[in-house]
Amino acid sequence: MTFFGHFCRATLGMRAESCIHRTNANTEHLTMSQITIRTLAQLSANDPAALQLMHVEEDHLLLWITRGQGVLTLDGQRRGFGTHNAIFVPAGHIWSIDLGRHSLGQVVRIPAGAAPALAEFPQMPQQLRIQDGLLQAELTGLLDDMSREQQQSRPFFEDALCAQAGLIAIWLKRQLALLPAAKKPSASVRLMTRFSALAAQEYDSGASMADLAAKLGVTPTHLTRVCKQSSGLTAAQILTQCLTVAARKKLQREQTSFKQISETLGFASPAYFTRFMQQHCKATPTEIRRKSKALQPV
Repeated sequence: MTFFGHFCRATLGMRAESCIHRTNANTEHLTMSQITIRTLAQLSANDPAALQLMHVEEDHLLLWITRGQGVLTLDGQRRGFGTHNAIFVPAGHIWSIDLGRHSLGQVVRIPAGAAPALAEFPQMPQQLRIQDGLLQAELTGLLDDMSREQQQSRPFFEDALCAQAGLIAIWLKRQLALLPAAKKPSASVRLMTRFSALAAQEYDSGASMADLAAKLGVTPTHLTRVCKQSSGLTAAQILTQCLTVAARKKLQREQTSFKQISETLGFASPAYFTRFMQQHCKATPTEIRRKSKALQPV
């Protein structure tokens, strides 16, 4: 394993544990039927703006881009993507994606709590540019098989989805095994990886950017400069975007009170939570929840 692999592995354990706790305190009740496959268009249908904001992913995601291009940010590193790119985002990692107008592809979502029952997935975000036509066809075939199982709902389809997700994990590991040894990451990359891991845990704790900088042993000015250079956003903006997306999801999915949501997300008071949402979403929590209900099928 490369130096970068060892370095990244050290940050993963507590991040994955934290993510699983956030998504479902009773992960033993997760079923394989929660493994889903959708199109890129379906992924962005409900709240397309949220994908373009930095946010902590709740589940493992595999995106297979079959047409188009766009911009992707994984663990604070901003880069472009194009056709025949396989993008893997592990649960508990910060990311965002800006899909081009003509982007097409498929997305597999695997619950974080279900993954230990499957073949081991990569522990860090990956972007693979697949140039070999046979490898492209192999992944497309796996995803097509998974899509048919999901649509037909035949007996034991849950077992089939689980097995196919395991095959996808093996496909990913095989491609990673073919890559040349990675160079030692620069100091800025190491800092962004550490910041992203810490931000994924602390964004809803009420901690400020300066608090996180102190935990990382750097000055707020240095952290802001490195974040801006790597991702195009300041450290404070990354924290704000993560918090904004998490708040929107809770308002759209849950029926808990605004007071409970504000406490869960580390706000000092419901009033401050309302002001935050008005500033960053141009809508009150009530308006966001009402709009979400109006969009739900009857």
